[in-house]
This record gives sequence, C-alpha cells and structure tokens, in this order.
Amino acid sequence: MAEQIRHPLPEARWPSAAEAARSRLFSPIALGPIEACSRTWVPAMVPWRATGDGEVTQDVLDWYGRFADGRPGVLVVEATGIRDVPSGPLLRIGHDRFLAGLRELVRVVRDRSHGETRVLLQILDFLTIRRRPEKAKFFARFLQIHERHRAAVRDRFGSAAAADEQSVRAQLASCDDDTLRELLTPREFRDYAFGYREEVNDLHLPHIRDLPQVLPDLFATAAARAREAGFDGVELHYAHAYTMASFLSRTNVRDDGYGGSREGRMRLPLEVYHAVRARVGHDFSVGARYLGDEVIAGGSRIDDAIRYGLAFAAAGFDFLSISKGGKFDDARQPSVGAAAYPYTGPSGHECMPTVKSDARGPFGRNVHLAAAIRKAVRAAGHATPIVTAGGICHFDQAERILANGEADVIAAARQSLADPDWWRKMRLGHGADIRRCIFTNYCEGLDQKHKQVTCQLWDRDFDAPDAATVARSQDGKRRLIAPPWRAIRHGSG
Repeated sequence: MAEQIRHPLPEARWPSAAEAARSRLFSPIALGPIEACSRTWVPAMVPWRATGDGEVTQDVLDWYGRFADGRPGVLVVEATGIRDVPSGPLLRIGHDRFLAGLRELVRVVRDRSHGETRVLLQILDFLTIRRRPEKAKFFARFLQIHERHRAAVRDRFGSAAAADEQSVRAQLASCDDDTLRELLTPREFRDYAFGYREEVNDLHLPHIRDLPQVLPDLFATAAARAREAGFDGVELHYAHAYTMASFLSRTNVRDDGYGGSREGRMRLPLEVYHAVRARVGHDFSVGARYLGDEVIAGGSRIDDAIRYGLAFAAAGFDFLSISKGGKFDDARQPSVGAAAYPYTGPSGHECMPTVKSDARGPFGRNVHLAAAIRKAVRAAGHATPIVTAGGICHFDQAERILANGEADVIAAARQSLADPDWWRKMRLGHGADIRRCIFTNYCEGLDQKHKQVTCQLWDRDFDAPDAATVARSQDGKRRLIAPPWRAIRHGSG
C-alpha cells in the first residue's frame, strides 16, 4: 500500500430497544424458502477446533453455541470440505459418518438461539498446496529435470555442470535466487520459493482436468448431507483461494469450455448450483459467497462480478454474499516448512482490512462492491438478497447501508468474534455493553498459524465469572470462547 494511516474506531451510537425494533437491521428477510428474523449475519470463520479427521468436537459446539447466544438472523458454519480427504482440524462433510456431529451442531445453535437463528453450512472444495521446501530437497527430489534445464546449465556453467541429471540438480541448488529466476520457468520458481500449488489450469493432471465432471456431484452430495443434518441451507464457497473461485477468475484460461471467457468461467459454478438444487429441492436455501474483486494482477474485477451476480440471480440462487480478495497469487512468501497463506498480501488486506490502512480506511471498505452488484441485479428484475461485509461495526453504519439500498443483509465476522452478543445487545437497547473489535487482526494471525482462533479482547475481562473454569487454548494462554454477558438478567427477548 502506498500510504499507511492508523484509523481510530468510528464513533458508535447505539439504538434504544424501541428504535432497534423499528430498524431495517432487525427486520426479517427471506432467503429463498426460509426467513431470517433479522438482517444480521455471522459469516463463516474457521476456528481450527475440529478433530484432525474433520469431526465436530465439544470445542466446535461451544464456538457455535456462543455465537448463537447473540441470536443473529443467520449463522454460517465454517468452510467445510466436501471430500473425504485429510485436511487437518477443519470440518468435513464428505461421508455419512460426519452427520451425527453436524446434527448436534445444528441442535446446539437452535437451542442456544432459542430457535431464532438460521444456520447455514458453507461447503467448499480446495486444491493441493504444499509447504515451502528446503532448497536442497526441492532440487534433489521435487524439480522435474528437462532438456531445457540441461541446456541452460550447460550454456551458463559449462559442459561439466550438465554432465548428468545429478550434476544439473547440484548446479541449480548452488545458484542464488536471481540466477534461478533466469534458469527456471515462473511456475518452477514459484514451486521452489513458495511451495507447490495446484491450479485449475493444470489440465495435464487428470484429476484437475476432470474437475467439471466430479465437482457437481460432490457439492450436491454434501448439500444433501447438510439438509439431512438439519441445516437451513448451504452457502457454496465460490470465493477467495479455493477451487470454485479459481474457476471464476480471469486467470482461468482452460480451453475445455470451462475457462477463457466469462461464459466459460461461469459454466462450472452454474452446473454445481443446478446439481445442488436438483438434489436438495426448492425448500432448502442455496446461496453463494463470491468475490466482487480479486485484487490481483490479471484477476476478475467488479464488472466480472456483476455479470456473475446477474447469472447467479437468474439461475435461482437464494442469496449472494460478496467478499473481496484473499488470494494465493499475491501472498507473502512463507518461511521454509510453512505453506503460503492467502491473506498476507494486498488482496488479503482488502478482504480483512485493519485499522492500519490507506486513506479510505477499513470501515465499510467493500460495501461498494455489493452495492454495484445489487443495483444490477435489481435492474434485471431479481430480488436476490445481497449480503455485504468488511469492517461493519456499529448500528448507524449498518442501518445506513440498508437504507441506501447498498445491501440487504449485514455480515460482521470480526465484530461478532469480539462480542458474539453484540446483535442481541443492540436489539435490547444495551449497546453500551458491546465489546468493540479493534480490527488489529489478532484473530487472523492465529488462523494463519493454524492455531485455535480467539480474540485478544476476551482475556482482558479478568473478572469474568467463568475465568477459572473456561476452556483454554492448547497452550493454556487464551480463552476459547468469549466471556459471558452479565450486564443484565437475560429475559426472553
């Protein structure tokens, strides 16, 4: 970024209970076949609390139960893998054995929200990514040597350096990075410097070439399991650094009819939706989260996102949740032994802007993307609800977005993490009790390290009544759930 300004939190005015009751924010909205009691939305966040096999744990139940205490209109459960493959402590739904845990998760949300919160499951596919290798190991084992490597080494270092494959490998391993940039292809250098990562353009790999034939059924089967588990709907994850977002990206240049043009890039996302809808029917909500702007060189922009939104609305999606950035393409180089993380570069900042930002600041920074998509969707005659997010943190800000017709639903991840009760506190006229997010991305830093995600503000409540008994992080240093709200006796409101 060209300039770095530390922005203060915006002044916040909180409504009385009567004003909240009259507000747009706390009015109901239909998401296709279901109705949410308010336009308040907790988007998907990955807390790293599942088992290594993707099963629901007590920590997972406590995490979502705590958000349900705040009674948002919608709670979206974290990105959940549709394949039955190892993926670390992330939830999965690629087999029937996951159903029991997911049913219990839904039950906890319903109980803790007194039936007020609609619960959706975000489902996704992702491609292989590996950790950045040690230099010697990469050139000894991972780089596939071709004649061009031998020729390049021979021309630069002499015949002896290219006498055989082992000589070529040893010579390359001795080169500095500037020299390697000249001797390797851009993709080879990226695999060396950042770690191997599959792309949807890798048509030489049979499993990548076959994604259009495989993914519709995988998503449809996952959605059917979500329905069986009791969820109100699914959010198809078409955003950020994952497979479906890569199909929508301008960087998708597949020549098999599934890339190379807007129509080609939309083809698989639409086929996935139609497969899901055919499997779950029309009384189960199906929407998508996708990008209004990729914020990467050669990536999709708002004009692409508008066209995608129009196609999705015409196809029958029940909601469209708009995000921004969060791509591998501009991620910071990881340390050796670590994997690239898609929220460390400029596109990552745009996805989760902090108080240290440019002159535009972080608050409501991405609303204009949702507004442009909504305007086009409405002009085309579609009533599809549009969800916006990104630094939305107080009542007047949210209400203004809705009043201006920039979005239909307000999503807040980090503010909801800081205080899961904030929606309920607002609605009951207790805004003064809200613990306000300070937007430093402490939580995102933990996610980057694959540590259990918490909020730095939680442990500042030293007098919390559960301080001695609350579950702690694996290192014992952090609370795993937010302190309870104890300012009032909670009634039925």
